[in-house]
Amino acid sequence: MRKMGIVLKYELREYFASKGFMAFTLLLAIGAAVLLFLPRFVDMSSITGVQIVGKDQGDTGGDTATDTNGKQDQNKDVYLYLDQAGVVREEVLRQMFPEQDWQAATDKAALIAGVENQEAVAGFVVTGSTSYDYYVYNKAMTDTNTAIFDQAMKQFYRMDYCDGQNLDLAEITAMYDVPITIQEQILNKDTSSNFWYCYFLVIIVFMLIVMYGQMIAVSVTSEKSNRAIEVLVTSTSSNSLLFGKVIAGAIGGLFQTGVVLGAVLLSYQLNRQQWGGMLDMLLHIPGEVLVTFAVFGMGGYLFYAFLYGAMGALVSKTEDVSKSASGLMVVIMVVYFFSLVQLNNVEGPVIKILSFLPVSSYSTMFARIAMGTVALWEIVLSAGILLISIVGAGMLGAKLYRMGTLRYGNPIKLGTALKDLKKNEG
Repeated sequence: MRKMGIVLKYELREYFASKGFMAFTLLLAIGAAVLLFLPRFVDMSSITGVQIVGKDQGDTGGDTATDTNGKQDQNKDVYLYLDQAGVVREEVLRQMFPEQDWQAATDKAALIAGVENQEAVAGFVVTGSTSYDYYVYNKAMTDTNTAIFDQAMKQFYRMDYCDGQNLDLAEITAMYDVPITIQEQILNKDTSSNFWYCYFLVIIVFMLIVMYGQMIAVSVTSEKSNRAIEVLVTSTSSNSLLFGKVIAGAIGGLFQTGVVLGAVLLSYQLNRQQWGGMLDMLLHIPGEVLVTFAVFGMGGYLFYAFLYGAMGALVSKTEDVSKSASGLMVVIMVVYFFSLVQLNNVEGPVIKILSFLPVSSYSTMFARIAMGTVALWEIVLSAGILLISIVGAGMLGAKLYRMGTLRYGNPIKLGTALKDLKKNEG
């Protein structure tokens, strides 16, 4: 235990004494904090809907015009229309397209020329009470103009019909659009609100495992590649070396992720009002979910860290690490995609099974806790299985590391290594 402590201290010193490691951590944390503090210093009201703190809301500047309702009219896009059926009511168009400036075209040719010359964004030629032609120069994937204009055409039709039949359109509309009052009483979890921050946290754990797992594997292999292992094994055990390296790498990864994630969450909480709560679905995470995420996320990370350490022990050259860990990477990717897909059905049998498997419980169990109903015995059982698996992965990695300590040359296949272990123990 003392020897492992020495290795652990040495490896931790390598991480925290590294200027690159610390600078990268601080750069990410400060960069994230700066972005989340932007609404305090930059007017992002067009995005957040909240005016910048201390900004004189009466100051419209010299580049804006004000309409009769006192609202700003800032460089509105020009839309053209040609009413061949005599049904268009421009006040309706301005209500449904508040961000556009509507102008009547003299004829169809002028409308098309205006769109072709990009003097207007789009043009509409109304050919009948229920038909129109739409003209646009480049149609974007997010173009919703026709969908909105369809509603405008329906409104024109209703208004004309009611006028012809001496009906009160406002009364009919009020009957169909009667307001319904609802008070939601969520007695347990709001799955739809919790979905996105669970999605966000699953991605974080996945990135943590992949990025730092590879780093741990390279660290384990590096002593073999420069033959320093031949000296190290004479002064300490292979178990102490592997456990010290893996735990140090895990602490380094958790430190870096914790600092950055902490900076993000704290900065958002301080500026939540300025953001208008628009990032709540990602960054307003309940405390119990964060605690569960820390327990299962750290457990899953340690589990895979030991497996990556074992994969690093099978090769003697750092350039062979990726090849050795490719099978493990496939498992991680499959679990990752399955976990994301099953977030839509946290009460389903698939995610329940995944929440007890050590390869996937790091993401699926805290997702179930955040969005579904989980009994206490399920949480304890899943955590116990994960803990036992971490110890098992560590012991397996130590045995593989000990077996491959002085074996150089081509990478050792995992199957061959397990057979050799079984033969030696038999």
